[in-house]
Amino acid sequence: MIRFSPRTAVLLAIISVAGLMMFGWPLLLHGYDRVQPPFIFLALLPLMLVVLLSELSTGGIDTRMIAVLGVLSAIEAVLRAVSAGTGGVELVFFMLILGGRVFGPAFGFVLGCTSLFVAALVTAGVGPWLPYQMLGAAWVAMGAGLLPRASGRREIGLLAAYGIFASYAYGLLLNLQGWPLLTGVTVPGASGNLSYEPGAAFAENLATFLRYTLVTSTSSWDTVRAITTAVAIALLGPAVLATLRRVARRATVTGVVVSTSSTTG
Repeated sequence: MIRFSPRTAVLLAIISVAGLMMFGWPLLLHGYDRVQPPFIFLALLPLMLVVLLSELSTGGIDTRMIAVLGVLSAIEAVLRAVSAGTGGVELVFFMLILGGRVFGPAFGFVLGCTSLFVAALVTAGVGPWLPYQMLGAAWVAMGAGLLPRASGRREIGLLAAYGIFASYAYGLLLNLQGWPLLTGVTVPGASGNLSYEPGAAFAENLATFLRYTLVTSTSSWDTVRAITTAVAIALLGPAVLATLRRVARRATVTGVVVSTSSTTG
């Protein structure tokens, strides 16, 4: 497991705070009368991620762990391409959670970012939404690494429960990212306009957003993602965790080469 250094912890905290502001600006900027997000956060986040990668490379991610990161990111890209979130079926979270659990929160954060980036390249999914998806996935994997210690069935149950929570939280955050850009949102069976109202009070926009995400995603798409993730962890989790832990042990083993040859006189 790659552990936090104090500087890495500070950098992750700064990135997370900036990310929360990037997601939540419609609710945080009271009286903001425009629907365009503050793009300064979109520009700053990649720069901060570069700094974080540089910091991690000096604090625990050596060439072997970079190789592991590359392999896991490639696997995630394939899972993303295969499932592609069809109807909410999403297999990416399954590996993100197990990877973050085994290799730790710092590695998990980087894994979430790189996995979604590679997957976007593979599936032609690059767009203004990508930084949001990367950061959301990074939090999912990092959170798995921060879960309390457990083993056996208790660990699988803990990870499955976390997978359900993370699926709903990720969906809510991604909905919050796109919601302000939609106008005239109405859903059959839902009363009133569900669009973002620039300049409206915090409580009013929050209530509107919660109704919007409930009827458009939470009760359908996110629920399928939560079930898929929990079932995958329950069925495949023990075997995948054991495999990843063997890989982690081999990747972190160090030693000294001792020559066994003898000289003859």
